[in-house]
Amino acid sequence: MKTTWSTKIPAWLLKVVPISLAIIIGLSASVLAQYDPPHEEPGPAVERLYFKAFNVDRAPLDLEAGEMDLYYFNLKIAAARELRDKEGIQLYEAPASTISLILNPAPAPEGRLNPFSIKEVRQAMQRLVDREFVTREIYQGQAAPMYTNVASTDYDYLTVFDVIQQAELDYDPEYARQLIADAMTEAGAELVDGVWHFNEQPIRLKFIMRVEDERREVGDLIRAALQDAGFAIAANRQSFAPAIQTVYATDPAQFEWHLYTEGWGRGAPNRYDFGGINSFYAPWLGNMPGWKEVGFWHYENEELDDLGERLFKGEFADQAERDDMYREMTRIGLDESVRIWIATVMNAFPVQAGVEGITQDLAAGPRGLWSLRSAYKAGTDELTVGHLWVWTERTTWNPVGGFGDVYSNDIWRHLQDPAVWNDPFTGIPAPFRIDYEVETAGPEGALDVPADAIMWNTQRGRWTNVGEEVTATSKVVYDYSKYFQAPWHHGQAISMADVLYSIYQGFDLSYNPDKAKIETVIATTARPFLDTIKGYRVLDENRIEAYVEFRHFEQNYIASYGIPAALSTPWQILNSMDELVFGQRRAAYSDTAAARYNVPWISLVLDRDARLVRKAMLDLRRLETIPTDVFTLPTADGEMVLTSSEEGVERYTAVLEWFDEKGHMVISNGPFMLERYDPPAQFAELVAFRDESYPFTASDLYRGLPDLIEYTEIEAPPIDLGADYEVTLTLDGPGNLSLRYLLIDTASGEIIQQGDADTLDPNWFAIRMTAETTDQLELGIYELVLVAYSDELARMAERRIELEADIAIIGEEPAAEETESSETESSDTESSDTEEASSSDSDEESSEAAVEEEESESETEEKSDEAESDTESDSESDTESESESAEVESEPAGGLPVNPVVGAVVIIIILGGILLARRRR
Repeated sequence: MKTTWSTKIPAWLLKVVPISLAIIIGLSASVLAQYDPPHEEPGPAVERLYFKAFNVDRAPLDLEAGEMDLYYFNLKIAAARELRDKEGIQLYEAPASTISLILNPAPAPEGRLNPFSIKEVRQAMQRLVDREFVTREIYQGQAAPMYTNVASTDYDYLTVFDVIQQAELDYDPEYARQLIADAMTEAGAELVDGVWHFNEQPIRLKFIMRVEDERREVGDLIRAALQDAGFAIAANRQSFAPAIQTVYATDPAQFEWHLYTEGWGRGAPNRYDFGGINSFYAPWLGNMPGWKEVGFWHYENEELDDLGERLFKGEFADQAERDDMYREMTRIGLDESVRIWIATVMNAFPVQAGVEGITQDLAAGPRGLWSLRSAYKAGTDELTVGHLWVWTERTTWNPVGGFGDVYSNDIWRHLQDPAVWNDPFTGIPAPFRIDYEVETAGPEGALDVPADAIMWNTQRGRWTNVGEEVTATSKVVYDYSKYFQAPWHHGQAISMADVLYSIYQGFDLSYNPDKAKIETVIATTARPFLDTIKGYRVLDENRIEAYVEFRHFEQNYIASYGIPAALSTPWQILNSMDELVFGQRRAAYSDTAAARYNVPWISLVLDRDARLVRKAMLDLRRLETIPTDVFTLPTADGEMVLTSSEEGVERYTAVLEWFDEKGHMVISNGPFMLERYDPPAQFAELVAFRDESYPFTASDLYRGLPDLIEYTEIEAPPIDLGADYEVTLTLDGPGNLSLRYLLIDTASGEIIQQGDADTLDPNWFAIRMTAETTDQLELGIYELVLVAYSDELARMAERRIELEADIAIIGEEPAAEETESSETESSDTESSDTEEASSSDSDEESSEAAVEEEESESETEEKSDEAESDTESDSESDTESESESAEVESEPAGGLPVNPVVGAVVIIIILGGILLARRRR
């Protein structure tokens, strides 16, 4: 018996009034300014969005001239400072980008030596990079030093900040040079006229240095430090696309590069990271040298892979065990030092003062998911968004193996609705366009998977029942009603057929040996996740049940992990791309496969690629071919058919008509539709999607500004040796506040005491030391590191205080000296200092400040002179090539994916930790 489901949307469903998302995910950590939307129609606040490219150096002038309403790329520091006082401009600041240094650890061929294949040399790089100079001088205080993948503003900084302290990675060039000398000498190298030689040949390091932003100066600083350590440097200055191609698209063993100044854009806060640390340290996920590409040399670390997969899959009993795993991965990552973290940059996003409706995402700022859905300017129904690029040679629009750069994602984000997205303030996954119910037996128990649950069987090419005696840790019921109540942008209904095709596509790509051989990187990195899926059950027209071998103490992470499908693209387009990639072998999803088989890397916005998809779809329509086995489910009575070939032909026709009108194949389901995309002109036009059944209005998605944590009062007297000691302080912020601390001996770097502060009142805390502890201290200066946090925020507030230990003198009450916080604090509208310190002015302090200023200026001049002297191209130890050609020039197809897992349809949501964390920039 066959049961056929209609994909027509029931009339009653069209009348459902969705619950406001703001109610679903809560507003407790936000400051909701008055928001009066221009209308209450479904969809966004404005009718059109224009994305245009503006050079970062000219952006402030173009903004003042009214050429754009907001700028998505981080302003340079001097420009941001100048705009801060400009009338009519508002600066929103967020730690939205990070920079790191990736080292190539591949062993050199016989007779040659790669210094970075030696772990001790890589470890020395941690101390050779002057992070304080980078953040204080190059970024002029608008950045914070960074030592791991976790920034000092991230929630997981609580987990690792003592690990960072214990690693003792402070700038120490003399010690670093000694480590390098010892390691190089042991490896058989010789220092000849100040340059390291091996087999009588100078060792020359190929340094790929980015040029668009302050990384140009950071690169010069690192280059000078390496030259001082005895290395000849071949400096190759490149912009985004050429740099990505050189580093991530070549075999490390070919030594097209030795080190590179990476940059990462952040998409959303994440309270409990699991994807980021895997991506940046563990090789299994494909973001470490070798990139999991077939035939390349690969960096390997079984311990990191084992810990990383366990963390990724939720194989921990509670938060304490999870934190221990995270800490151990951090220790190993620091020990391996393949990726050297440098700074978290406080990005400055300028916005015309007349623009209303901005939501300040804690990680991404206005660039996050929320703002452009509710933003508008009185008197117009358009907004112009400026960016460094709209298109680059590495910008690829396909939902399986593309979208690896910030420039495509910053547009795509507003064309499609995610199923789940991290709350912009708490950083915890929350329902966006689906609802869910979670049941878990973790960490010790198990749930029986119903025998009639289904899995895609690649050997049989159809869905089969899982059978008896299958168990899973967790079950999630997903309700797709909010998707199904509205159509795709081209007017066709979204249905359970779209969900099932996305599930099938991910499994068949990963486990079908013929497909996995073609798209090796995607298949290899997806399988560890897919192995944890134990079965699905389609419950009715709107709901599907997923069984997963995954647990988490925060159940929203279980729901985020187990999402069956992202629903970003209609099945007709996915099916046509599959035919093109695996049937006709005329294109590829990933750039690695494209390079290997010399075919285009599919980008649905490019006319050439979209026409290839169109031709494949025309063939499918002519033959009236649909993936019937994908849409046929086994039931107790026989089988259930989700769609028919007649309906498939109708859907193919709708897509083809869309292409004829728009000239591209980008069809999704979000608040905007892609009207026009012009790579040569660096231009994209988005128009509002106003279907009456679309579930959100502009006011539904406005979240406003976060209420941040502030230190309002600190009482920290000097430490009297041999006496009980107490520091008290008051915090202001949302939710339940807590405080963690470290007391550090500044002379030795040793942690004297650490823990959680005592809570005296909800906002009042005390840190205490016993007389026995203070009696063990020496006279001198100690540093107290404070990290305040809230259960309603994913951002920390760090403060560092200097304490003086002395012998008590009766009657004397000297004031404590408080140092400036290492965290760059900012407001979320206009930059302003929010820190308040309880300190007094004195002539002595003024004198000390003057001395410090003179020392800082001297150090700046010295380092600047070094950098300038090192830029001369006629130096024997330094060859430099300029590669700053325009990004819009074409690039041969091929290369390694910017993030090989990022695009896979079924993988998009479950790798949310990575996606929400960072994109290459």
